[in-house]
Amino acid sequence: MKNARLYVGRMLILLAVLGLPIQAIAQSAPGGQNRNTAQPNIVMIVMDNFGYGEVGVYGGGELRGAPTPNIDGLAADGFHSTNFNVEAECTPSRAGLMTGRYGIRTRKTPEGEIRDVWYGITKWEITLAEMLSAAGYATGIFGKWHLGDTQGRFPVHQGFDEWYGLPRSTDRAFWPDSDSYVADAHPGAVFTRVMSAKRGEDPTEGEVLDRAKKALLDRELTDRAIDYIERKAASDQPFFAYVPLTQTHEPVDAHPDFKGSTRNGAFADVLAQTDAYVGDILGTLDRLELADNTIVIFTSDNGREGVPRSFGFTGPWRAGMFSPYEGSLRVPFIIRWPGQIPAGRSSNEIIHMVDLFPTLAAMAGGEIPDDRVLDGVDQSDFLFAKTDKSPRETVMIYIGNTLFGAKWRNWKILLREMDNDTYQIKEMAYPSVYNLIVDPKEEVPELNYLNDTWIDFPLYQVLEDHEASLADDPGAPGP
Repeated sequence: MKNARLYVGRMLILLAVLGLPIQAIAQSAPGGQNRNTAQPNIVMIVMDNFGYGEVGVYGGGELRGAPTPNIDGLAADGFHSTNFNVEAECTPSRAGLMTGRYGIRTRKTPEGEIRDVWYGITKWEITLAEMLSAAGYATGIFGKWHLGDTQGRFPVHQGFDEWYGLPRSTDRAFWPDSDSYVADAHPGAVFTRVMSAKRGEDPTEGEVLDRAKKALLDRELTDRAIDYIERKAASDQPFFAYVPLTQTHEPVDAHPDFKGSTRNGAFADVLAQTDAYVGDILGTLDRLELADNTIVIFTSDNGREGVPRSFGFTGPWRAGMFSPYEGSLRVPFIIRWPGQIPAGRSSNEIIHMVDLFPTLAAMAGGEIPDDRVLDGVDQSDFLFAKTDKSPRETVMIYIGNTLFGAKWRNWKILLREMDNDTYQIKEMAYPSVYNLIVDPKEEVPELNYLNDTWIDFPLYQVLEDHEASLADDPGAPGP
């Protein structure tokens, strides 16, 4: 510290003599990462099946049995969206996040075949990690991947320098504890194990993911993310820490340190746990004096679990994941970058998960590919409050490989509906149109033949433009 103060003192004298601006010292003083503000660090925390209404700033928190002061504080220091959209299932949402492309594109073959929704992404896709790595970033993932579990398709083959976490869905934690599990029933029916690897390596399999392990896992992921941040803090290299946590995907089991802590049940315990873990990461950035030069994002891949009687809360929105309704598609989104993104701002302008790829590319100095269709749009000017309008007006709605409808501004068209309890698809003679301002729960379709016939035109145009774009998309040239 003494040497650092002496260096700063000498630099101040030199700058005064030369007549240079004092802020130049911030880019040349010792201290590693903090001295260069050209490329921000990025910490992205992504929840699993986490509804819109869970945290305090979105109407949850104490209402849900557990205050969320750390996440709420993150929102107070940054921006939060009330209209952030994702896809209806885990894998396509994560595919959109990683590629800036709707999941349907990432599964398409050159022959026009659309692979199963759980396929993930091909090796050909350029991921967020690959884009940031090319821009000079160190990249680490600590958590659930769920975008490919075969040779060449793990995170360390898709742009990440290191990984500790899960390759597949966390509901497999039920299997080891099931009395009906038959080990040799099918070659694909094997226990999921926690995996780890460095860039280019084949992942090493660790402990079996059972319910006991899952209860401990988010603590481990948080600790490893913190260790990663600490290791990178002294470096001149900016870093991307991707932290896709495994709660609140069922089974929901709090860590022993939090089990019973709220006296409001398992989900409230996990909510308190999650807020504490977010606080641990934020505290690490503060302690290492990295907060001012770090973009922090908190969001989710989907709304609450779609299984009837499951945990989770979607706030004012209808239904949960696996559905075409807002409770499936609209989730929390909070982003903080001190001095760049104005604090305390919120908006109901539309943003989509696919927008994060081009937006972070713009913020980090990365390049986006020009040899494929990119669905994402750069939201940086909107987030910086240079404009109060999002550059996005539309959202496409898929469940599996079926196009269910689209959103345009505050309107939604559904070509088919779904029963909230049975999840049976209802084919209709005429699509439903909803005004999401007037009817946020999508309870009564507009009587458009009486007063809103005009809305058919922009909504159908959105669908037609997307389908034409998909038809022109050549698909991935490789597996």
